[in-house]
Amino acid sequence: MPEMPKFTKTSPEVVERFNAVLDRHAAPDVVIKPMFGYRCAWINGNMATGLFADEWWVRVSEPDREALLELPGAHAFEPMPGRSMGRYVVLPPNVAADDAGVDGWLTKALEFTRSMPPKKK
Repeated sequence: MPEMPKFTKTSPEVVERFNAVLDRHAAPDVVIKPMFGYRCAWINGNMATGLFADEWWVRVSEPDREALLELPGAHAFEPMPGRSMGRYVVLPPNVAADDAGVDGWLTKALEFTRSMPPKKK
């Protein structure tokens, strides 16, 4: 069995940014709780967006995933090397730092996640 990687804590600045942006997108169906020990936003039991170390990822539709991956600095979210997670893409740092950029991609992520069936508990 492969050894589990050692995860790096998210910097306080990135957590503060994540919280501030999610506050702007607050809705009754958006729940903030950890995954992999990092802050994530969930809708109906499905992950929509979150942090991993100092990276911010979003879950988007396939066409949006393709468009996002064309941006310099974007890449597939891999919590473990070689283990890409489907439609999850890491935002380029310049997009995550820009209000309009992050709000646009977060809106797409929340809309896409809302379109998914709720996870069974």
